[in-house]
Amino acid sequence: MKLRIAALIAITLLAGCTRKGNIEEGGVYTIRSACPQVAIPAATGDITLFDPGTSTDASAIDVEAAITNVRANCQDSGSEVVSTATFDVVATRRNRTEARQVVLPFFDVVVQAGQNVVAKRVGQVALSFPAGSIRAQTSGQATARISRSAATLPENVRALLTKPRKVGDPDAAIDPMSDPAVRAAVANASFAHLVGFELTQDQLKYNATR
Repeated sequence: MKLRIAALIAITLLAGCTRKGNIEEGGVYTIRSACPQVAIPAATGDITLFDPGTSTDASAIDVEAAITNVRANCQDSGSEVVSTATFDVVATRRNRTEARQVVLPFFDVVVQAGQNVVAKRVGQVALSFPAGSIRAQTSGQATARISRSAATLPENVRALLTKPRKVGDPDAAIDPMSDPAVRAAVANASFAHLVGFELTQDQLKYNATR
């Protein structure tokens, strides 16, 4: 899990201040949010069920489902940052004859510094196929809570990142992110809220190699 997540997430290193995307004297200013990035880790947004379960031939595909339309909502006004991810699950099946319900597991994790899973929960979504239909759709929701203090940069790091730099200054050409301590502080204050299907090793291998 850590390796897959680390390959997915490119943490955006943003310096906190009150201006956004403006090129001004002293540099480019942008706003850093305490809210986590919301995403689907690579190879976990799809799931395929086979019948018989021992086969991975195309002719044995029973149900295929995908997570789509992921939407993020974040409340960061209190002592906790509350991230709510909502998403749709769409599916197709091979045999449309009878009505059928398929229950699929999904995970909901909080990742710190691009690779450390600090919280995980597993939920379920139920898809109901009407008789005669090959398609079904449902929606899901996952909520994560992150301590605001953990998602806030230390004051000394904020000062380094937002310090105005003018041409001719001794440190004008030095990127503060070149300091390992600054990079580590920014990474530790950066979180991601990830959702995806809770796959078996065989299902993950199928997604990665098909």
